[in-house]
Amino acid sequence: MFRRKKKDEPTEAPVAPESTEIAETPGDSEPAVAASGPADLASATEAAAPAGKDEKPASTRRRGNRVQKVGTVSSDKMQQTVVVRVDRLVLHPKYRRYVRRTSKFMAHDELGATSGDRVRIVETRPLSAKKRWRVVEIVQKAAK
Repeated sequence: MFRRKKKDEPTEAPVAPESTEIAETPGDSEPAVAASGPADLASATEAAAPAGKDEKPASTRRRGNRVQKVGTVSSDKMQQTVVVRVDRLVLHPKYRRYVRRTSKFMAHDELGATSGDRVRIVETRPLSAKKRWRVVEIVQKAAK
């Protein structure tokens, strides 16, 4: 069953490695700057930053892969909002036939999509009580 460990028994826990100090070389240290004002501080940060790094501003950074769906606009009667119907085919578990399932999403539209257009929508932060999608592009205009 359970046996208590005696004080003189060695433990099987891994031993932490001893800390070794690394000697600094003169080229590794950051340049010491005595900043007397904000202008000196700004020039010091520019000098300390590595050259050749192209960092984008916070507003143009990529946010990762967001969910995108392609659907048909079923209603455009609201201002800057469209209702997009997304169809998908699901295999029926019993009958092994494909069944069409539809979902309706309310999306923010600044491109001017009209009813019947095929649009690509992307998920975004909540814009209203029911709007969590945004129209990215109009894939195909509706036939008139």
